[in-house]
Amino acid sequence: MTQKVAVLGTGKIGEALLSGMIRAGWAPGDLLVTARRPERAEELRTRYGVTPVSNDKAAKTADTLILTVKPQDMAALLDELAPHTPADRLVVSGAAGIPTSFFEERLAPGTPVVRVMTNTPALVDEAMSVISAGTHATPEHLAHAEEIFGAVGKTLRVPETQQDACTALSGSGPAYFFYLVEAMTDAGILLGLPRDKAHDLIVQSAIGAATMLRDSGEHPVKLRENVTSPAGTTISAIRELENHGVRAALIAALEAARDRSRALASGGSNS
Repeated sequence: MTQKVAVLGTGKIGEALLSGMIRAGWAPGDLLVTARRPERAEELRTRYGVTPVSNDKAAKTADTLILTVKPQDMAALLDELAPHTPADRLVVSGAAGIPTSFFEERLAPGTPVVRVMTNTPALVDEAMSVISAGTHATPEHLAHAEEIFGAVGKTLRVPETQQDACTALSGSGPAYFFYLVEAMTDAGILLGLPRDKAHDLIVQSAIGAATMLRDSGEHPVKLRENVTSPAGTTISAIRELENHGVRAALIAALEAARDRSRALASGGSNS
């Protein structure tokens, strides 16, 4: 792996990506980082042996630029990069809601852009990263992005028109599970369990259920039915979930997340 890769705006996700790439065999000397605060840049140098640089030097030096700044900061970053970014650089965006056309309009004509929506399980090498090609990105560019993001989890190629839906499902997805665990923990306390025991019970149940979904090949309905005995405890709980419209609420929530992603793409407020 001799290509130089620069991670611009290296926050938690950017750092997870760096760490995963190094574990996957990338040489720290081939990895450049930029950070808003000098002390943050120095911290990354000390921890991983990577090279901190300015944004303009990253654009001039690296073969691949991975932009991990917040969506509201992306236009300013592109204004800074544009004079220094040759058209043969691969630009990878990790910003939610921003289409590849946004980058193509601000960078040199013909610049290949790949859009990636990853999620916070990248911190534990269990990310789901969804990858889409811009107008000038080739299959080789997509494969290179998959190689990078494959270091922290799984990847999936989709048409860019599906990115907003993927953002709602997997980009925001971990938050929904954390929310569910939080609610179930509160229920466990209501039922008389100490918080730590309720937490352990729910987390291990979640890990086991996710592993079964991944490895069994069974439809989730079949797996649920395997737990649901006639006139038993589980069906009583399922009835209450249906009575309270949990399924409809989840669908509405994901539609709201998708619509918010679209609003970000059209310049909506980030608050």
